[in-house]
Amino acid sequence: MIRLFSATLLSLLLCASLANAAEKPLIVASDATWPPIEMLDENKNVVGYSIDYLKAVAKEAGLNVEFRNTAWDGIFAALESRQADIIASSVTITDKRKKAMGFSDPYCEIRQAVVVSTNSDLKNLKELDGKKVGGQIGTTGLVETLPKAKSKAIVKTYDEVGLALEDLAKGNIDAVICDDPVAKFYANKKQEYAGKLKVAFITDDVEFYGFAVRKSDTDLVKKLNEGIKAVKEKGIDKQVVEKWIGK
Repeated sequence: MIRLFSATLLSLLLCASLANAAEKPLIVASDATWPPIEMLDENKNVVGYSIDYLKAVAKEAGLNVEFRNTAWDGIFAALESRQADIIASSVTITDKRKKAMGFSDPYCEIRQAVVVSTNSDLKNLKELDGKKVGGQIGTTGLVETLPKAKSKAIVKTYDEVGLALEDLAKGNIDAVICDDPVAKFYANKKQEYAGKLKVAFITDDVEFYGFAVRKSDTDLVKKLNEGIKAVKEKGIDKQVVEKWIGK
């Protein structure tokens, strides 16, 4: 009888433990310095396109998620060390990155853009040769686009893209390369840069954002993909685009 009671108690405790584990949120790392895709609101909450998109995906897939602002230079290490379970931070899906981590299906299509001062006449990547070009460290504009174009630009890296654009506005560099929604946000919507910055051009090559996870988390990838599919089928993705990026 005692053994039976103990076994029953153990079973109940195990069920309770599993229930708590199921309710434990997945930690989502976002570098909230990439508006309007990921940024902080006036209350220091992480908001933006990626955040709303993943919230919708999580709802459709039955996932519980919690967002944490995480610096870009440590965001992939946070995933690897299990301080985070998902990265929702404008991570372009590349062959090199796919060797190190798993990815959901794409949730956003972007291109690289070059921002310059309004009095600049730069029109293409070739004209960046010999120019000082800033960008956020480790982003595809710097590590993929410029090398692919065999650019001879003088590259200056920053921890945040906003710091690069600030330097551009001060005249310390000649251009900034970043994802086109971010470029348009700073050039067209940031009041402090009105009349000072413009998007010089947007490259032709298309990139796709994906939600990054550990390579071993194949079940999580499956659930994310199910959620992305549902979000697209219901037209929720278009609502998120219109809210944060525009028609």
